[in-house]
Amino acid sequence: MEQADPLDELLTCRFEFGRKVVEPCAIVIFGASGDLTARKLIPAFYHLCREKQLPTPFRIIGFARREKTDEAWCQELRAALEQFSRTKPIDDAVWAEFATNVSYCQGDISDPSAYKKLADRLASFSNDKLRRNLLFYLATSPSQFGEVVEHLHQTGLLRKEVAAEPDQRVVVEKPFGHDLASAHKLNAELTRFAHEKQIFRIDHYLGKETVQNILMFRFSNSIFEQLWNRQSVDHVQITVSEKLGVGTRGGYYEEAGALRDMVQNHLLQVLSLVAMEPPVTLEAESIRDEKVKLLKSIRPMLASQVDANVVRGQYTAGEMDGQPRPAYRHEPKVKPDSTVETYVAMRLLVDNWRWSNVPFYLRTGKNLPQSASEVRVQFRRTPHVLFAAQCGPKLDANAVTLRLQPNEGISLRFNGKVPGTSMEIRPVRMHFSYDSEFGAYTPEAYERLLLEAIAGDATLFIRRDEVETAWSIVDPIRQAWEARSLGGKEFYPAGTWGPVAADELLAQRGHAWRNPQPIT
Repeated sequence: MEQADPLDELLTCRFEFGRKVVEPCAIVIFGASGDLTARKLIPAFYHLCREKQLPTPFRIIGFARREKTDEAWCQELRAALEQFSRTKPIDDAVWAEFATNVSYCQGDISDPSAYKKLADRLASFSNDKLRRNLLFYLATSPSQFGEVVEHLHQTGLLRKEVAAEPDQRVVVEKPFGHDLASAHKLNAELTRFAHEKQIFRIDHYLGKETVQNILMFRFSNSIFEQLWNRQSVDHVQITVSEKLGVGTRGGYYEEAGALRDMVQNHLLQVLSLVAMEPPVTLEAESIRDEKVKLLKSIRPMLASQVDANVVRGQYTAGEMDGQPRPAYRHEPKVKPDSTVETYVAMRLLVDNWRWSNVPFYLRTGKNLPQSASEVRVQFRRTPHVLFAAQCGPKLDANAVTLRLQPNEGISLRFNGKVPGTSMEIRPVRMHFSYDSEFGAYTPEAYERLLLEAIAGDATLFIRRDEVETAWSIVDPIRQAWEARSLGGKEFYPAGTWGPVAADELLAQRGHAWRNPQPIT
């Protein structure tokens, strides 16, 4: 077996010392009987316990309306863990240790006396840190966020702290509003009783290992940062495709659509990480400052410019892996004449020195041929001399592809000579695979995000101005689509890569979509 070069190990940089210390903490989950708690939160906490990542001691209190005992709730959680855990079978010893730290508090979110009961429960802990270091996770409807934080404040459990590292923190789930006005209102409700530094807006996409690696790839490798600008980059493509249709989520999707569900958060988050300027430090606010600056640099789109820069689509009946798929309008809880988009493609321009006139193409859709998330940085073509003069458009341009999921990795595409006596050139690929290189487990996004929230590190969470800036980008698009029917070029059969109009969007500038390829 090949031996590792000892110099490689010497040059491995570990900067765990820069991370915030995880101190004893009490975590209260509002909406403890809900799907999110069973599917994501408890499995994430269990695995953090299994990996010895949780602080000692810790407590988890579930807060919900239904009447049940601590034992009954733990039994429900154990059953959910059997179904949703990423590791099986469940380790009985770990679960026993974990379950001793879990309890249930029955109460209605609108009942002030329930918060008094919660406060008494927290005050009963013997450890001073458990009484003071509190994390409130709002796994509820966004319409209840304001009510919960107000009751917590009135009960004395949540003080509006301006300290850099506040003891009480509130985690809220997306959607953060459904447009700019509602996002602004929601943020105002939250910041009445909590400082912005205490609010952790969670987008699970930012917890993915490969999304976090975008910054490390860019700012720890000088060879790529030299090329990361308008002089070298021709355009950038960001694709988040989903193989599934809307299924049972038709009712939700009728309200959201792909623009609200994916573009406003996931795709713009990835765009900001790919295109932002180097932060001054690795502190949370420095990184978040640069992300917001990038989003504010995106050229505003007037309603009259939407048609030229944005395509919406909706899937019709088709076939996937030999199985028929129904049209979106035939899905449960979907209007028979719905104009809601299941696909969005857009061209954005970033008006700053680095990216001037470099198009960023974003697309996302349901019922596409494969589920994949990737960023493709397409470099400029070589000058029209030597090999380019001989091959013309058959000489492919270089590209770097950041594969976020599945088969996570990074590929560099360049041209090489085909072995043999003839002079033949074709693209070849250098590929780094997370799985083959590290061979270690990749934690679920919620595991990393919950650990950071317990530690009080806001780097991977979304700030108020970031949310509102993202909405200001997509709102004009949404408004331009209102009360407009879909045209023939905007429909696409399930199992294809989207509507014809999306191909025409790129063809306007001589570009073409590069579909994600299976990476082995």
